[in-house]
Formats: sequence, structure tokens, C-alpha cells
Amino acid sequence: MGNNQKKTTAPTDLNDQMQVRRDKMNHLREEGIAPFGHRFDRTDDAKSVNEKFDQSTKEELMEEKHFVTLAGRVTGKRGSGKAGFIDLLDRTGVIQGYARQDELGEESYDLFKSLDLGDFIGVKAYVIKTNTGALTLRITELTFLSKALRPLPDKWHGLTDKETIYRKRYLDLIANRDSFNRFIKVAAVKKAIRAYLDNHGYLEVDTPVLQTAAGGAEARPFITKSNAFDIPMYLRIATELYLKRLIVGGYEKVYELGKDFRNEGTDLQHNPEFNMVEVYTAYTDYTDVMNLVEDMIRYTANQVNGTGKLTYKKHDIDLDQPFKRLHMVDAIKEYTGIDFWQEMSVDDARKLADDNGIHYESYWTVGHIINAFFEEKVQGRLTQPTFIYGHPVEISPLAKKNAKDPRFTDRFELYIVGKEYGNAFTELNDPIDQRQRFEAQDAERSAGNEEAHGIDEDYLEAMEYGMPPTGGLGIGIDRLTMLLTDSVSIRDVMLFPTMRPID
Repeated sequence: MGNNQKKTTAPTDLNDQMQVRRDKMNHLREEGIAPFGHRFDRTDDAKSVNEKFDQSTKEELMEEKHFVTLAGRVTGKRGSGKAGFIDLLDRTGVIQGYARQDELGEESYDLFKSLDLGDFIGVKAYVIKTNTGALTLRITELTFLSKALRPLPDKWHGLTDKETIYRKRYLDLIANRDSFNRFIKVAAVKKAIRAYLDNHGYLEVDTPVLQTAAGGAEARPFITKSNAFDIPMYLRIATELYLKRLIVGGYEKVYELGKDFRNEGTDLQHNPEFNMVEVYTAYTDYTDVMNLVEDMIRYTANQVNGTGKLTYKKHDIDLDQPFKRLHMVDAIKEYTGIDFWQEMSVDDARKLADDNGIHYESYWTVGHIINAFFEEKVQGRLTQPTFIYGHPVEISPLAKKNAKDPRFTDRFELYIVGKEYGNAFTELNDPIDQRQRFEAQDAERSAGNEEAHGIDEDYLEAMEYGMPPTGGLGIGIDRLTMLLTDSVSIRDVMLFPTMRPID
């Protein structure tokens, strides 16, 4: 074998259908047709043809022939003998094609008859309507573009196996138009959020994905190593601390929309790799951020769906109405009757937890137990959009203490149908207080809290140069997209979710 020749191999598990397709590929080559072709110029797509000619009558289309050129994947095939139909799928939808041997020519019609589902072709055709009124491409020229060497999933039932859908998203997109359109909405959500923030004067920035210290949230990081620097590094769990460095540097309105990574379990709401948008605004506080969140989510919903009214998990949600606002302690009192406004010792709080079946860790303080009461007894009952504010200081290491009651912080989370959709607060801009909070987190980590983090000296140094009062926000884009598309699992809004290897 010469140096310029390459030996080709085929899979060892070829079934009969796959072998037939490879035989057809070889036959195409023998006929001088490239089975994996080249560029093809189109004048139209399925959607544009339907929009242009849907209202035309059969007689009008026959009287004046309208020629179009389209390309796509063959997803259906009907008929035999000297005439047949195909379904041609492109990114805009499906349109029917019709070919006759006496019009297409014997060689081209033989090629038409040999098409397999999944093959890509280009066609020149004129538009007609069948006796049943179906808009159809009457094919006059056929160009072969690419051979599918594997059969498509069952076209009548689509692809329903969840494992295959998540592992082989390309098959899901071919077989299930609902999935194809959902991921168009996934992109639209990000586009709408960017448009909203850009139009309100925010600057989009990029911060490091590889960081020398994990911080900005309570979560377990992915740990790697820099061979060049011979140091451990972390995939970021949040963009917060770098974005606030930019506030120190003089940018007054910044945001970043990108990937975060948390080394945690997967479920319907969580994936180790996920999309977040974080927004920071100088000279504002958490009440301003509440207004921003409400307005931005309402805007996004209307841009993506045309309305703020939606159904999620069989609940009717109205994002066009004002969002409810409730202090965490008031929410607990409303739903359980327990009043945490009164001062109490850790022992008293633990007794309340014991009496109400609330689990707690040995290192927890009163603030941790208050948060546990909320998560166990209240959170799941918040259906309509509700801002819960006033989180205990122990669980909010980066939020500013409330001026009237320093046990709590100027922080809020947004809940819809029992799930959190955003976390925000008046940022802590006192470097002395921030160091004490970091030290408390470091002590928690030593006591067994794997999600707590240590002291970020570089961030503390930045704060000591002066940081203006700032409102900060983080929203999980994937979870918001689930809401706007009525998707049950986060994997339904991620093209390629994290999966355990099959072998």
C-alpha cells in the first residue's frame, strides 16, 4: 500500500441495514456520485415555502410555476414504481417532496428510489398542491449530498428512551421536533437576558474558569492541577469574587453569563456543569436587585414565550403579576406558627428542631436551624413567584448584615413552584467583617462542612482599596429555562448533560 493511501475500516458490529447502506455508498461511488458531497446553494427552506404558498390554490400554483431550491434530510419515504413521495426535513421544519420518473429522468429517479431515511439531498422543484391540499415540492433536479450509514430511530414513535436521548442528543433532535424547538428556546433565554442587561447599561465580561481558590458559593469544587505552575487549581463554582473585583476597579454595572462547575450529585434540578448569570450594580442594595430580577425575568418570559403566563408542572404561574416579598422568619411563622424573631440559644433552637423533625449538624448555630426550618417546612409550598429575604448571617458569608437586626442579612432568594431561581444580596463591602466571615467559613470547613471555603486573601486585599455599596445577583439559567419550557429535568434543557460512561 502506498504512503498516500489510507486503509479504511468498518465497525465490527454491522447489522444488515448498516451493511446495505454501505453497499449503497459504494454503489454511489461506482456511479461517479460523491456519497459525502459538497456545498449546495439554497433559495428557500421549508418554512419560507409554506409561508409563501400556503394560501395559494392548486390551480394557481399549476398555472404559474414557482421554482425553489431546498436541501435537507430525508425523514419519510412513500410510494413505489414510477412515482414517489419523500419528507424533507431542514432546520425550519418538514415539507413533502414528489418525484416522477418521466419528469426527473431515469438515472435521477433511480437515485431517488435508492434514498435511505437519514440521507441528505438537495432539490430543485416547483411548488404544487396535491388533491388533499398538501403543499408539495415537485422535484425536477436531485443532488445527493450525504449518505447516512446508520438507520434513524423509529419515525412513527420518535425517540423515547431517556438514556439514548441524553447520550445521543443528535438523534433526539432528528426524531423529536419538540426537543429541537425547545433548544431554540434555550438559546432565546440567554439572548433575552443579554439583551435586557445590555440595554440597561451593563458590561458583559469574562472571568477565569480555572481559579487558584474556590469561592463565591458554598459548594464542592472540581480540583485539577497546573503543570506549568505546579499548583492545585479549581474549576470555578461562581463568578462572584472576580466580578466584585471589577466593581472595585471602577466598573459600576457588570455581568457574566457562563459555565460554573460544582462537584456534586445529579438530579432533576442539578448537573455538575451548569449555566449562571451573575450581575453586580454599584450604589444599589438588595431591594433594587429585587426590582431588577422581577423585571428581567418578566421581560425574558415575554421575549421567549410572548407572555408571562405559563404552566409548569401543572401549576399556572403568572410572571406578569408583582412578585410576593416575605422575610424568611415571617414565612416560617406563617406556615408553621414558630416565631424565630425572639432571641434564643442554640439549645432552644435545637429543641425546636428535634420537636419538628429537623435534622441539624453538630456545628450548626441558630441561623443554620432557621434556614433548615425554611427549607423543610416552607420552601416547597411557595408556588407563585416569591422573594424570601432576610437570610441568617451564618449562611450568608458574602452578604451585608441588616442594619436593624444583624442576625440577618440583606439577602433574598426567588422561589417558584418550590424551587430557587435566584440568589442575591447587598454585597458585604466591609473588609474587616468579610475577613471574620471567611474565618468562620474556614472553621466550618475544619468542623466538617465540605462546602465551606477558606480565606481569599487577594479578594480581601481588593476590598481594602474600597468597594462601593453594591447589589449582586446570581440566576441559574438552566433552571429558569426549565420553567419557561415546562421541562421536568435539567437534562432536558442541556444539549449534552453530564453522563456516566456506558463502559
